[in-house]
Amino acid sequence: MAVRPIIKFPDPLLRAVADPVALFDSDLRNLAGDLIDTIHAAPGIGITAPHIGILKRLVVIQVPPAAKPSIYVNPSIVEASTETIRHTEGSVSMPGVTEDVERHARVRVRYQDLEEEQFEDAEGLLAVCHQHEIDQLDGLFWTQRLSRLKRERVTKRYAKLTRAS
Repeated sequence: MAVRPIIKFPDPLLRAVADPVALFDSDLRNLAGDLIDTIHAAPGIGITAPHIGILKRLVVIQVPPAAKPSIYVNPSIVEASTETIRHTEGSVSMPGVTEDVERHARVRVRYQDLEEEQFEDAEGLLAVCHQHEIDQLDGLFWTQRLSRLKRERVTKRYAKLTRAS
């Protein structure tokens, strides 16, 4: 497997909708392995194929960070609680900046692993990760969940960081 370059904000690929995965083959397994290697190198707890420029509905989440990474193919939220939580979020495509985002406290996710359909009930941080990464697959970058003022502040902080490096 390999560590792949991560697309950085504001690349338009981060706002593109990912295509469903139709072919479950060795290329998909290799891509999943590359995402695992890339998220470990980033570092982070979640990554999608669009983060590395491949518009496929493939996600890797590793929560807690010491756990085995989980692979989600074609994930979708089929149920969400009305209760919400706020959690600090960021992105491997916008390293160095974070902000609190409000999300559903619990979700039920339908997905496929590398072989068959699965369902997963998630709450807390894992629920936040699912929502964050599925938003990314739908072309919704995490900053779009912020108020305009907070989004502008985050974007300015990131621009300042990238100029400094």
